[in-house]
Amino acid sequence: MRIHKTLAALALATGTLTLAACGSGGTDDAATAPTGLEAIQEAGTIVVGTEGTYRPFSFHTDGSGDLTGYDIEITEAVADKLGLDVEFEETQWDAIFAGLEANRFAMIANQVSINPQREESYEFSEPYTVSPGVIVVPAGESSISSFADLKDKTTAQSLTSNWYTLAQENGAKVEAVEGWAQAVALLEQGRVDATVNDKLTYLDYMQQTPDAPLEVAAETDDPALSAFAFAKGNTELRDAVNEALSELRADGTLAEISEKYFGENVSE
Repeated sequence: MRIHKTLAALALATGTLTLAACGSGGTDDAATAPTGLEAIQEAGTIVVGTEGTYRPFSFHTDGSGDLTGYDIEITEAVADKLGLDVEFEETQWDAIFAGLEANRFAMIANQVSINPQREESYEFSEPYTVSPGVIVVPAGESSISSFADLKDKTTAQSLTSNWYTLAQENGAKVEAVEGWAQAVALLEQGRVDATVNDKLTYLDYMQQTPDAPLEVAAETDDPALSAFAFAKGNTELRDAVNEALSELRADGTLAEISEKYFGENVSE
């Protein structure tokens, strides 16, 4: 989830640029895209900002090099419901909000987590990803079944992550690691008792390594929510996307895409 990105990205998100007016079909700048619903419908194409380097959400396949991923497929399904084609504009995460404000694209599809700071500056769709924090332990071997059970246990955590704070608050002794891969290695070697991370990371790992001897011992009650982001005031497009998401949720499309990438429904 994009909670853990740098403060530089948050600075962009809180409005270092003046928001361009929503609802226009673009300006004299050839790099701009139609952002209002009516202009997008007239063009027949919605331009969407994404990284293209964030597996399994937005990435290029190893074989054909095509852009794909969980966020990409959900975006394409939304566009199909709206009768639109999609043009993806790839950009680095640290510049993605600036691109939205500059009308380079009409919305962002890149696991953007909803938080109070971002809600002050942007519109958000209904969430299409719900991911609690989880305690990951060796399968069938752990006495840990709740966050309270982390007291005096050793967890492997990146010191710059939210999960380090959560583990420490629950009394864990934290072994510093650089990321998920190193945490899992220590866990599988029996050198730590658990690791705390977001559920999507765990599910993606299990999709790639289904025989890994790991399981989830407990989940947080306050999951992270990720959604499409729009420029402030672009409520007409947001509402149209929400209607499409509602239909995709009802007909099972969101669940189907979720299960393809994560082995279970992470869309609600």
